[in-house]
Amino acid sequence: MLDFIINPISGGKNGKKMKKNVELIKARLEERKVEYRFHFTERKSHATELTKSLIESGSDNIIVVGGDGTLHEVINGFCNFDKVALGIIPCGTGNDFANALKIPEDAVKALDIVLDGTPKYTDFMQMPTVRGINIIGMGVDVDVLKYYNKLKKKSKFGYTKCLVKALLKFQYTDFDAITKDWNEHYRSFIACVANGYRYGGGIQICPPADATDKKLDFVAIKEMNKFKLILTFLKLKKGKIMSVKETVHKQVTEIKIDAPLPYTVNVDGELYDDIPFEVKIVSDTLRVYR
Repeated sequence: MLDFIINPISGGKNGKKMKKNVELIKARLEERKVEYRFHFTERKSHATELTKSLIESGSDNIIVVGGDGTLHEVINGFCNFDKVALGIIPCGTGNDFANALKIPEDAVKALDIVLDGTPKYTDFMQMPTVRGINIIGMGVDVDVLKYYNKLKKKSKFGYTKCLVKALLKFQYTDFDAITKDWNEHYRSFIACVANGYRYGGGIQICPPADATDKKLDFVAIKEMNKFKLILTFLKLKKGKIMSVKETVHKQVTEIKIDAPLPYTVNVDGELYDDIPFEVKIVSDTLRVYR
């Protein structure tokens, strides 16, 4: 039995895109004579509630049909990891983590990976109060999301416009990055812990990141003048942020970011105020069809 958790408004266009994808998924399942159940989310955090309830009731396959936000909610409802596997059918605006796993955005092709494949261990990130699976960060990306959340129409181009706006107005943040091996102070416009390598519908904040390597990738971009900030933005868009000398990149298994309150943390595109910014990698636990 496959349990599908579907966000009916994911992907925009007033749900038309999702409705079409659901019809394609249903047709494929019936063609392959697969038992399934569809569960549609109705409100924020509903996917978390559905996931937990389904797994506790014995479900052994949870398939996310939506974007990174729906995936974030589902991973926060996971339990009994040894008895259940996760499938991803990316139907959102960005689909960044699915891209990191090389899962196609074609709904039927993504479904076939679930139907014909074997789930494999895939890393995720654990914080004291919430899980993340793609990117956790603070700084300018939080301001971008605050602007983006106010847009009536969500799109990759809209995200880029919000990024430019945020960069022009942003004030640098002071924080300490602390691991068991080192403690360093930064004045930066981004503090990021990555499992996947991109966010915002394709912005490659950490190209080396690999969600199967049992490592977290810490990225900070140090203070620079306004002119260089523009050049850095262009390199970020091209996936070349690692070539900027102000970029710091280190691999760790756990890290704490200590910054003055108040602050907001971006976890997979969802915003959390003043939560402990402490992250550790969790490996050999979550199984994902990929």
